[in-house]
Amino acid sequence: MQVSQAEQTPDASLLKVLGNWDALALGFGAMIGFGWVVLTGGWIASAGTMGAVLAMITGGAIMGVVGLTYAELTAAMPKAGGEHNFLLRGMGPRWSFIGSWAITGGYITIVAFEAVALPRTAQYLFPNLSQIPLWEVAGYQVHLTWALVGAVAAVVITGINILGVKLAGVAQTFVVVFLLVIGLMLVFGSFVGGSATNMEPFFTGGLNGYFAVLVVVPFLFVGFDVIPQSAEEVNIPARQIGRLVVVAVILATIWYVMTVLTTSSAMPAGEIAQADIATADAMGALFGSDVMAKILIAGGIAGILTSWNSLLLGASRLMFSMARSGMLPAWFAKLHPKYRTPVNALLFIGVLSFVAPFFGVSMLGWLVDSGAPSIVIAYILVAVVFVILRRREPGMDRPLRVGGRGNGGIGIGITAVVLCVGLLSLYMPGMPAALTPPPWILFGLWWVLGAVLLFRIPSGITPGEDAEHNLLERLRQRRESARNS
Repeated sequence: MQVSQAEQTPDASLLKVLGNWDALALGFGAMIGFGWVVLTGGWIASAGTMGAVLAMITGGAIMGVVGLTYAELTAAMPKAGGEHNFLLRGMGPRWSFIGSWAITGGYITIVAFEAVALPRTAQYLFPNLSQIPLWEVAGYQVHLTWALVGAVAAVVITGINILGVKLAGVAQTFVVVFLLVIGLMLVFGSFVGGSATNMEPFFTGGLNGYFAVLVVVPFLFVGFDVIPQSAEEVNIPARQIGRLVVVAVILATIWYVMTVLTTSSAMPAGEIAQADIATADAMGALFGSDVMAKILIAGGIAGILTSWNSLLLGASRLMFSMARSGMLPAWFAKLHPKYRTPVNALLFIGVLSFVAPFFGVSMLGWLVDSGAPSIVIAYILVAVVFVILRRREPGMDRPLRVGGRGNGGIGIGITAVVLCVGLLSLYMPGMPAALTPPPWILFGLWWVLGAVLLFRIPSGITPGEDAEHNLLERLRQRRESARNS
């Protein structure tokens, strides 16, 4: 393992070019991906209209509590990498690696998911998209033309991110605005053409139905933590960066509740259950037009692109930060000489997303299921380190201090730990969201690779402000010792 020279080279730094709206668009856009288009019908069928709404509000509350811990830590440590820096300061290099590896794995699985979701969505607009059969994966026939839609998009989005974070931010803002227009159209259509009677039954499936919706929360809400990943590139006060984390979670919760209510008002529950893409069919029914259904699908594509763009940015910054600390090979810390973007980390993730569509639609569920537990593990560790730092460093500079100066903040941190542990338990065998073998295999492969890298990190380095410096020094001494032996 080589030590990155990023810290030692004056110009090897990220550019501060993002503003308030850029950061909020990255966080909100990351959360509003493709799930709201294809999963809403299933939520309503599982839990009923108000059962699904209640699950979304519960999920938003859980993520909001976690978001509060992120908000304080991000304002206190506005450096690229988010979790990586929090855990280095409070728990040391090895725990920092575990948390960073967990959230990076979650990000990469969703980036790959979006690369598969894009051609699947495009096929609703272009039914003859699948041409030139290649092979079957888990019973699904993969076609070259279908896979190339996702692969080419991977090249374009990766290229945009290499050309500069500001360009990526502008592209994100444009697509998020389009997405918001689609949302307003859904709300308008619901008031004009919807019916409260269609929303019945309000509750179905009991607790099982409620939990069936709740378990998708990590997948639906992952992305608010992209704001901490880009903190080093945001040119706004640290306190404001922290606030944007919480605002992004609130906006995403409102979006998902809106989607459930408008979709359920459009058609009776029986028709929603039979719909392939319930949200698109609902849009068509509300306006009495198939064209409007296709416009909704365009909104779904916008969601894919915003989530893809944000999480690619977040994952690359995490890998850059880990390499800058010596936890990953220095190759990942290389910045583009002109655009100051982590070019090699972006290329690495871009290649994975390029390949993903060639595994077919079956990969969609596998990627979501394999990444969600890793995401929750990272959230647990951030909540834990939040409590640790509140106790160990009460005088730490905290531009944004949640819960006041008493024990309120510690209470928020402990609550976040308990809620996330409960969420993680839902994926275990015998629980409502127990993973099937393929996701466990993907999850296991990621963590086997992580274990190999983890044990190359020296032990015994004390957490604190100088933990990264001490880690780099220890790695330098190890290399010199190896050369001299």
